[in-house]
Amino acid sequence: MPIATIKTFKGALSKEQKVELHKRFADLMVEIEGKGNEEFRKFVILAIEEEEPINMGIGGVGGTDDIVKRITGIKEQS
Repeated sequence: MPIATIKTFKGALSKEQKVELHKRFADLMVEIEGKGNEEFRKFVILAIEEEEPINMGIGGVGGTDDIVKRITGIKEQS
């Protein structure tokens, strides 16, 4: 049973993007670990965790407004 967690900046993914991420991850795991068996899909677990940008460091630097904007195109929410 594959279990994965993806951490991202809060607000970086829309609801639609999260739905697509869940689908594609499940598709990939069915193909690779499930060897194409669709029954395997019901055992695939993906958690998407959203963190405040300031709680995530990039290259040893906390997620400042400037870094968050350059990487994600979103403005940090205070």
